[in-house]
Amino acid sequence: MAPSNHENTARVLPDIANEARAALAGALDWVGMGEIEMPVVLAGDGGRSVAKVNAFVNLTQPDVRGIHMSRLYLHVDKMLSNEPASPASLRRLLKDFLDSHAGLSDRAMVSLRFEHLVRRKALASDNSGWKAYPVSITAVMDRGHFALELGLSVAYSSTCPCSAALARQLIQEQFEADFAAGKALDREAVLAWLGSEQGIRATPHSQRSHAEVKLRLVPSFQDFPIVEAIDRIEDALKTPVQTAVKRVDEQAFALLNGQNLMFCEDAARRIQSTLRKDERIADFWLRVSHLESLHPHDAVAVATKGVAGGYTALPDGLAAR
Repeated sequence: MAPSNHENTARVLPDIANEARAALAGALDWVGMGEIEMPVVLAGDGGRSVAKVNAFVNLTQPDVRGIHMSRLYLHVDKMLSNEPASPASLRRLLKDFLDSHAGLSDRAMVSLRFEHLVRRKALASDNSGWKAYPVSITAVMDRGHFALELGLSVAYSSTCPCSAALARQLIQEQFEADFAAGKALDREAVLAWLGSEQGIRATPHSQRSHAEVKLRLVPSFQDFPIVEAIDRIEDALKTPVQTAVKRVDEQAFALLNGQNLMFCEDAARRIQSTLRKDERIADFWLRVSHLESLHPHDAVAVATKGVAGGYTALPDGLAAR
């Protein structure tokens, strides 16, 4: 049976977003798709992660009903599925967003959130393990101006200097009580006392802490310095959380904590100082949070590079320009 003329005719599907006028006129700052699930491979890294992607353009025409969201998805899929994410590839992606919305948009943005796995050696033993670092990458093309931001989260341990001083005082008092003044000290007895719970009657409190960092990158660089930036932050703090831990590693970690007593202000200044030395970073915002074991609220410090017209220090976790 021969097909009917109707079956041979290509169907014309309605395009309401393109054809219909907006009931209420108004330009929109951003329109797009959020939480797109995509693979991501970083240039020079090779490891594949699962990313949540946000893709947006603005809508400059107040009477246009909507944008072509499927075009954003297809551009993201094409790029992330076929090549590593780099400053150059994200720049091309944003250009594709704008080219496919010519006459509608003059700004485009894409952001990626994923966890970057890094193999870390133990402090003292021959073991190693994986650490996952939350990462965000945001690229914006605003009327021809391209900007890149790299966000990182690093977990570390912080031991309170005040608590350490109070603990030392109690140990001194216990020593005075157990070893009377004027009597000769027996070295072996003192050594045994120092190794006992009676002697070390108090310990300072410490807690898992977090450093959130947003880095405004110089666009001329060809890759994202994720591991380099993490290493720089961890080297400055000295007490990053560990993966594989034997007793010898735990003892080494206790030593690092004792040698690096930190208020949140100290931690923020350490990170601030080291980030200032990285030429790839045009501007930065950082927030450290010590999740106190003493009380149910956190100790927080925020710092920026202090660039004119750059990040403003908002303590609520948002980095604004």
